[in-house]
Amino acid sequence: MSLSSALNTAFTGLKANVRAANVVSTNISNATNEAYGRREIGLSALGFGSRGVMVTGVIRQSDPVLLADRMVSDARLAHSNDMYTFARRLEDMVGESGTAGSLTDRVTAFENALLSAASNPASTQRLELVSTTARDLATSINQLSTQVQEARQMADDNIAGQVERLNAAVGRLRDINDVMVKAGATGTETASILDERQALLNEISAIVPLRVVEREQGDIALFTRSGAVLMDGLVFEVGFTPTGSIDANATLAGGQLSGLTLNGKPVSASESGMFAGGSLAAQFQIRDVEAVSRQSELDGIARDLIERLGPGGPDATLGPTDAGLFTDNGVAFVAANETGLSGRLQLNALVAPGAGGSWRLRDGLGAVTQGEVGDSALIRGISEALSTMTTPSSTSLPSLSRSFMDQASQFASAAAGDRVRTENTFFFQKAQNTALKELEMSKGVDTDQELQKLMQVEQHYTANAKVISTVDGLFERLLSI
Repeated sequence: MSLSSALNTAFTGLKANVRAANVVSTNISNATNEAYGRREIGLSALGFGSRGVMVTGVIRQSDPVLLADRMVSDARLAHSNDMYTFARRLEDMVGESGTAGSLTDRVTAFENALLSAASNPASTQRLELVSTTARDLATSINQLSTQVQEARQMADDNIAGQVERLNAAVGRLRDINDVMVKAGATGTETASILDERQALLNEISAIVPLRVVEREQGDIALFTRSGAVLMDGLVFEVGFTPTGSIDANATLAGGQLSGLTLNGKPVSASESGMFAGGSLAAQFQIRDVEAVSRQSELDGIARDLIERLGPGGPDATLGPTDAGLFTDNGVAFVAANETGLSGRLQLNALVAPGAGGSWRLRDGLGAVTQGEVGDSALIRGISEALSTMTTPSSTSLPSLSRSFMDQASQFASAAAGDRVRTENTFFFQKAQNTALKELEMSKGVDTDQELQKLMQVEQHYTANAKVISTVDGLFERLLSI
């Protein structure tokens, strides 16, 4: 080997080691970046009789199968997290049975006040306590209805935000596709572009499960796991119109709420639709199914309370069309207006606390004057009506004979059961997602290995520098002869 050949060989090795050191340092600095793919330099020997090494490029390492599994897991985790959050919020709203302020506690307080008043019906103070606990029970049911509708409104707002982020991310992916195609034609390195692309895919994967298809020119096509096209050459825009205010009467089927569109065409966002499986589907499930079901059950409970103590009940002074002890926003309840009833439930103003009419709890809402102050028949009748096992008229409640306390307890138990079920699903999905991320990270940057590589690069750099120094000394001796 000639001195010139040796010098050239060492020089190419020196350049390759400088490049390798840069790659290793980049790997170490991005060790905790989930979207980052570990880099390695590609090397090949110089051809056509030349000696030395040539850097062919920087290779980004990734496992497409593991990435696909992890992104599907991201969607499932986001879905289960949203459903668990809603169930936990509902359980907190209802309250644990026996705790102060819970739904069952309000029922118990009302029943105890009735027993106390029945033992001394002449006591205005005890009659006022009945009025107060009855009002508190109605208010508690009102608040539950309001909070359920607030949860639906929040879900609608979340859908709008997720659709906006989804469209923005897919639009950016389209731009990256153009960059990848150009890079492939010009031989430009694409590792950093691929990192940005993976970060965008990670963002989308929590919203909806993704299927990513690699194309020949380095670009990708993007589909949901259930078959909706998000990007395939062209971008397919997801559409959604947020609702300003949601009440119990607003439904998707009734046209008051917006669904999803894909390039202007309606698509299903239900659990069996083309966007099923991620956080987006969970928000639709909350807004259009779970919260609607809870609202219907509350309305059924409110109706059961009104009908137990309305016309035909213990108060014989009521006419067939009169409002009973509990009313629909101050008037008599009509069966056709059950939807949203729990939000309109009110204590009859005739016996409102502080209004001076609490004696009507003893003598009847339709009584003209006060009767015998020691007569507790009506108060006992109200108490018995609450404890009587009856089948509710509302179709939103099971067709089983229950007392009113049983109806309230069943609602609270169902809320707790939903929370337990969704919590179990959430923690299972979280454990699975954590395992996949750990496996993904294990195939990513290992800082110990990278530091070992850096030491090797340093040794190779020193060796090449030594060769250059030695050849330089030999040239000086030859020139001095």
